Amino acid sequence: MKKQLLTLATCFTACFLLIGCVESHAETEAASGAPVVYFTSDISPEGLVKIYDTLGWTPEGNVAVKISTGEPPASNYLRPELIGDLVRKVDGTIVECNTAYGGSRASAAMHRQVAEDHGFTAIAPFDLMDEEGEVEWPVTGGDRLDKVIVGSHAENYTDWVILSHFKGHAMAGFGGAIKNVGIGISSPSGKVYVHTAGTKTSGSIWYSDQDAWLEALAEMVSGFASHVGEDHIIYINVMNRLSVDCDCNGHPAEPDIHDIGILASFDPVALDQACVDLVYQAEGNESLVRRMESLNGIHTLEHAEEIGLGSRTYELVDIDG
Repeated sequence: MKKQLLTLATCFTACFLLIGCVESHAETEAASGAPVVYFTSDISPEGLVKIYDTLGWTPEGNVAVKISTGEPPASNYLRPELIGDLVRKVDGTIVECNTAYGGSRASAAMHRQVAEDHGFTAIAPFDLMDEEGEVEWPVTGGDRLDKVIVGSHAENYTDWVILSHFKGHAMAGFGGAIKNVGIGISSPSGKVYVHTAGTKTSGSIWYSDQDAWLEALAEMVSGFASHVGEDHIIYINVMNRLSVDCDCNGHPAEPDIHDIGILASFDPVALDQACVDLVYQAEGNESLVRRMESLNGIHTLEHAEEIGLGSRTYELVDIDG
């Protein structure tokens, strides 16, 4: 198994150093002090389970698997046939929250129908975490938020698999692990709270200060991780169907870029940064790069690193060979 030490420059160029073989996440992290991001090019149920197993993580209680159920009729959500084996392996409950912007997932009844139509209820229990209300958890050390507002059922889970489809996003530039938590686990009022950088909990999600809302996105994840405990969370990103549009868009643009692989880490910042770097290295990336840069998407990761959520420097370990 190859291990690469990746140190980011501001222009996203990378320098790779071959360091040898690794036996475990703990050993790899001890070797350099940088978080590990595992990679496989095998986008299949078997590849997803393999990269999960490589993390060496053992949940201790009720497992939530956070996905996006995807906006109908044609979004690029992760298909049940891809994720089903992993969800069953962890004995997980698929969890979501309702949206704050209308659409087919703005109410519990409609959202449950979407989950059924998209095949998720056939592979695992499905829980709309905000169906019976919301709770607040504290955020410390942030500039934008002093709390996160999540669906009340979030308190029913001890362990979390954050299973994200990495792609572009019309407001954040890109969506990966941090977006899947920061918006996806927030209740509808919590979504407004994040989108508006902690200024309100109702009304429009549109906000004039782009960097402020990106900072709030990172701070929400920091509050979530602090409350749940970092050892109780793993993050997996699937880089397929790399449209410039999010899975919240029911009519996304067709991807210009080829599928890349699956990545996994205990560090959401390192994971999303690795995905960004792979996009920059890929052929056909022009439209996705333009989307990310036009919205200063990287600022989410810059701020996340500043507040101690994770590291933008990481070790990339290819588990394929």
